[in-house]
Amino acid sequence: MGQLDDRVAVVTGGGDGIGHGICRRFAAEGATLLVTDIDNEAAERVAGELRDEFGADARPMRVDVAEKSEVLAMVDTAIENWGHLDVLINNAWGGGELCRVEVKTDQLMNDAMHVGLYGPLWAMQAAFRPMRDQQYGRIVNLCSLNGVNAHMGTLEYNCAKEALRTLSRTAAREWASYGIVVNVICPGAKTASARRVEQMMPDLIRNAEAANPMGRMGDPEGDIAPVALFLSTEDAQYVTGNTLYVDGGSHINGTNWAPDMPESD
Repeated sequence: MGQLDDRVAVVTGGGDGIGHGICRRFAAEGATLLVTDIDNEAAERVAGELRDEFGADARPMRVDVAEKSEVLAMVDTAIENWGHLDVLINNAWGGGELCRVEVKTDQLMNDAMHVGLYGPLWAMQAAFRPMRDQQYGRIVNLCSLNGVNAHMGTLEYNCAKEALRTLSRTAAREWASYGIVVNVICPGAKTASARRVEQMMPDLIRNAEAANPMGRMGDPEGDIAPVALFLSTEDAQYVTGNTLYVDGGSHINGTNWAPDMPESD
């Protein structure tokens, strides 16, 4: 028996990185999965992988979480296909630009808030009634140490993720009596974004890893997904409104994150 047998889960950004790792761990524990990603080919590839390797009922869906209609359709699709929705993982992110505060554009900030805050909000709002009616729901929002520690160069990401943490705590307070728990994971892992930064600034990632008490960045499936799994099971029934730092201890003294960015004139 798996820990998620008979549970239906929606994972955004499931085509790569942490979302992919979570999908794999959930499938291994018996979950039925709607794998969503803005990259339809990635979503299809992962859903096929879950079917082939774990025998999971896994279906792909292209979703741009910055588009409200697509987010609402995502939740509707899960319920239409399987009759209920038990777990919502808000993981999708859409990039950004490494530059200083004084040159961040309105477009960058707006894009970040739509992907990082509004997308999860819309998904949570759509999931609320079915979760309330069944008196059971697990929502896990992926945030970041970037916002907690105010990392340089990533203002739009920092703001969106800290706003999502506030949304998570507020929903946890308001929805607790309905059996819906809402929690946050701030991970430290080798994701697609981390790999892109590593290609541009290898010394930055090496320094961050060296400062990590465990000496490495986490693995999405082996290190981050097990915590998401716990927060998505019945065992988490009395855990809500929390931020779990799944980062090898990086949050203890902060992460050495000082990218080389040109100053403005």
